[in-house]
Amino acid sequence: MKGLTDIPGIRVGHVSDFDAITGCTAILCERGAVGGVDIRGSASGTEDTPSLDPVHQDETVHGILLAGGSAFGLEAASGVRRYLEHRGAGVKFGGHTIPIVVGAILFDLNIGKGDVRPTMAMGEAAAAAASTEAVAEGCVGAGTGATVGKIREMRQAMKSGIGSYTVTLPGGLLVASLVAVNAFGDVRDPATGKIVAGARKTADSREFLDSDRALRETAIAGSQNTTLAVVATNAKLTKVQAQKLAQFASLGMARAIYPLNTTVDGDTVFALSLGSAPAEINALGSAAAEAVAQGILRAVRMAKTMGGVPGLAG
Repeated sequence: MKGLTDIPGIRVGHVSDFDAITGCTAILCERGAVGGVDIRGSASGTEDTPSLDPVHQDETVHGILLAGGSAFGLEAASGVRRYLEHRGAGVKFGGHTIPIVVGAILFDLNIGKGDVRPTMAMGEAAAAAASTEAVAEGCVGAGTGATVGKIREMRQAMKSGIGSYTVTLPGGLLVASLVAVNAFGDVRDPATGKIVAGARKTADSREFLDSDRALRETAIAGSQNTTLAVVATNAKLTKVQAQKLAQFASLGMARAIYPLNTTVDGDTVFALSLGSAPAEINALGSAAAEAVAQGILRAVRMAKTMGGVPGLAG
């Protein structure tokens, strides 16, 4: 399985600045996809998400941009938009081609060079690099500077990144995820309940603190987190159903991240439908939650040590 690019019509590209420890990821669906979004974190930073509302007149979306750089990184979405315009992808209106590109950002300014952020040029480069090859995972793209377990700030956090996973359903239906994991909380394996990556008891320890328990005893401050996910399916959905799929997919975050959706997280899930096959939305939702949970596990398991923050991949 290739992850999100298992869905026909999806291409994914990353651009990473390993010196500044930041980057961005472009998810392209040039022929157009029916989209939805679910925002549950209280510190989100997003681009053009109203176009995904079921009552909005735009029927399709042509690209999604995920980026580091906090609010500054939203600039990179314009690069994806420019790339798609040059490709002739977008809504035809008034003699112009207008690509619908949505996006979201995460905070990675405190791991590398905080004054270097994803730019319009980086967004365009990520779009140009997009392919149908297996999704590159770990500390790449929007996950380059991602970290988890920050209840004791960066000194006791662990490195994270991007993970991608596909769930197969009967009849050839697919639901796939791409997740950039930059959570305040810890990542747990849903199968065992054990912490896989997260806040450590001390800066030189690999013993976990347990952020969910510690939160009940410790005040937190600062919006320095966010988990971003994209789920896509080859099933045919309406905009209402796509929004529901995004809501179902958010449950995958709840299976793997503790605590989740805090006031210092900007957790956001996008959903895309690119197929023509009919499907039962509840079955797709179950698959979406599983795809997101497994994508989260892959994001931390494939993350390397970077910027002085330890990762499970060495």
